[in-house]
Amino acid sequence: MATRTLHRLSARGLQGLSKGKHSDGGNLFLRVDASGARRWSFIYALSGKERELGLGSLRDVSLAKARERAAEMRSLLTEGRDPAVVRAAETPATPSFGAFADSLLQDIEGQWRNEKHRSQWRMTLTKYAAPLRDKPVDAITTKDVLSALRPLWGTKPETGNRLRGRIERVLAAARARGHIAGPWSNPAAWRGHLDQLLPARRTLSRGHHKAMPYAAVPDFMALLAEQDGIGAKALAFTIQTAARTGEVIGMRWSEVDLEARVWTVPAARMKTAKAHRVPLSEPALEILKRIAQLRDQDEDGDSFVFPGAKLGKPLSNMALGMCLRRLEIDATVHGFRSSFRVWAAEATSYPHDVCELALAHTVGDRVVAAYKRTDLLEQRRGLMDAWCRFIQARTGIVSLARIDRAAPAA
Repeated sequence: MATRTLHRLSARGLQGLSKGKHSDGGNLFLRVDASGARRWSFIYALSGKERELGLGSLRDVSLAKARERAAEMRSLLTEGRDPAVVRAAETPATPSFGAFADSLLQDIEGQWRNEKHRSQWRMTLTKYAAPLRDKPVDAITTKDVLSALRPLWGTKPETGNRLRGRIERVLAAARARGHIAGPWSNPAAWRGHLDQLLPARRTLSRGHHKAMPYAAVPDFMALLAEQDGIGAKALAFTIQTAARTGEVIGMRWSEVDLEARVWTVPAARMKTAKAHRVPLSEPALEILKRIAQLRDQDEDGDSFVFPGAKLGKPLSNMALGMCLRRLEIDATVHGFRSSFRVWAAEATSYPHDVCELALAHTVGDRVVAAYKRTDLLEQRRGLMDAWCRFIQARTGIVSLARIDRAAPAA
């Protein structure tokens, strides 16, 4: 049987190929890197020298498309023309790292719901990657990457590690777009490369958000009730609903059904990317009704429930924490979620799933979630009513002097 000279590979078997260089025939090869990345190459000899042109990653270029590109290059060779020279004439100048990073961010930032995450990417690739920004992406070396990382590696290890990963992502994308040709290894790769040149990153213990012992929360709520201002009301509402700060300060009147006693946080504002219904207890409803009475008659139905100082803007993300600091409370806003969770576990008999769903946590794995078609709203309503009865009933057993001794969050 004659040996096949063309089309030796099959689309079905490409993902199963091991590390190395695999020929499809006709100068077309699929390279599989140690990381598992797969990319097409056109390898040919001209004037006694072997040359290699990248044709893109397997993720972006199918087997059929790679064969088309290889056929075009073989035609150029038949005409006595160098495919590399022809492509260089047809391809725009290689972009700089800065220009390509900015372009890439425009393409991928839509996958992040959090504006803070977007701004962090932009900042690190602008400020901390400054030594790389003017260099062509195909000219960046390991030495260049180290020049950007070393100032951060010992003093800000977390930032340094994030910068390294983002540089690696930008360069990998530049390679996939065809801006980096020939044999290449990512100079920002960690395993088997930079891990040999930089000390292991220190693992910093983040700890937990400081949480107030739940027995102290009723006394604190009594103190909070004496405070004026929208920040104090927003903090009280956050504790009563066990919600996250971002969910509360971004809350709009269009999300609230006072009659049904339900607040529905849209998926776009949820950490889980799923809409979340929050049952509203009487104390939480009372706060909303009092704020509603203070609303300007000209405000539309989609204005913020807890407005900030600037017209049309919500309360600052720092406002709730500042309220705690003014009261000299050594705890965090997020820590009250832990206070609630410990109380629910120790002082109630509500099932685990009900308590977790009250915090908008994902319950079970994907299979379990697929069969669970209810958010247990009414059971959660009973739980939140019980929580609010507890935190509104100051006993005086726990003095305010003890509140600042926050317990670690569970």
